[in-house]
Amino acid sequence: MNGRTLTEADFAAYEATLAEDQIADEVPLRFALAVRRTPMRTYPTMDRIFSEGASNFDIDRFQESTLFPADVVVILHESADGQWYLVQSHNYIAWVQKRDLAIGPKEAILDYKAAENFLVVTGAKVFTVYNPEMSAVSEVQLDMGVRLPLDRPAELAHNLYGQNPYLSHMVVLPTRLDDGSLEFRHALIQRNQDVRIGSYLPYTEENIIRQAFKFLGERYGWGHSYNGRDCTGFVSEVYRSMGIILPRNSGDQGKSTIGINSRFEKDTPREDKHKLLRAANVGDLVYIPGHVMMILGQYEGNPYVIHDVTGLNYLGENGEIYKGTLNGVSITPLLTLQSSLERTYVDAVYNVKSIR
Repeated sequence: MNGRTLTEADFAAYEATLAEDQIADEVPLRFALAVRRTPMRTYPTMDRIFSEGASNFDIDRFQESTLFPADVVVILHESADGQWYLVQSHNYIAWVQKRDLAIGPKEAILDYKAAENFLVVTGAKVFTVYNPEMSAVSEVQLDMGVRLPLDRPAELAHNLYGQNPYLSHMVVLPTRLDDGSLEFRHALIQRNQDVRIGSYLPYTEENIIRQAFKFLGERYGWGHSYNGRDCTGFVSEVYRSMGIILPRNSGDQGKSTIGINSRFEKDTPREDKHKLLRAANVGDLVYIPGHVMMILGQYEGNPYVIHDVTGLNYLGENGEIYKGTLNGVSITPLLTLQSSLERTYVDAVYNVKSIR
């Protein structure tokens, strides 16, 4: 942090922010909705912490994940300074800033999420229309897979915040009042934006490729930092746009029973893995420790993958390892990638998951 090594005193200070002595034997559950894209943190702090000897400062070890607008959480605890909540989302427990959550009745929140008339964001990022009267619903970023209720009451059909909404989708967004409580407000999304009405995208190979390519070139963001996403966030958002929810981390995804899994032992011969990978289908997910890749197809017997990745290694003509920087959503061949001079990516593959 700040270019210096953390001490035991630093970590003691972080531990003190947890207010563990204030945890009651029974905690009444409070439900809330995220009102904007917001980070989920290991500790209730935005301090960026890096591994000792880190060669870059992209991977903040306190960054766990991210909530998107309209994500549901259950509030479990409050930080010592009263500025953060420890929350349980559908796939993660971490700390979130209170200012980004709105607390409301459980029934109202569940009804909101279950709305039958809805819109799904199918673009990489979509924004609500600028609104000079209500900043809480103005130019709100909505990432791929976000689902919002559609609602067009008669009294707003011709005028919403001074704009005629006839060329826009009218959605309902959660907003936060000054006291932290939830209030639903209408917002607009232009009809020319990349969204789908009333259903998720059909699960097809064409849609898998189309959705994945929408992220090409986006900067790698560990735990969804840098307003982007990491390897598991990337594949999760692609599949979420088709109504398929995956676990948050690559290890949890790779170990899960979701889909058809082809698992390998540590001593599985490399050629056996090559054979299966050459027969893999578009959209199949390939797992190595700490990373996931998505099969795009085959070219001259070599499977190609799209993945959100920091770098790549391969053997150069001189027999030495070439180490390159990618730090973004990229397309690479799979079989020629090297973890080290002696070990390939394929050697580390422990599962190929086919979701069908």
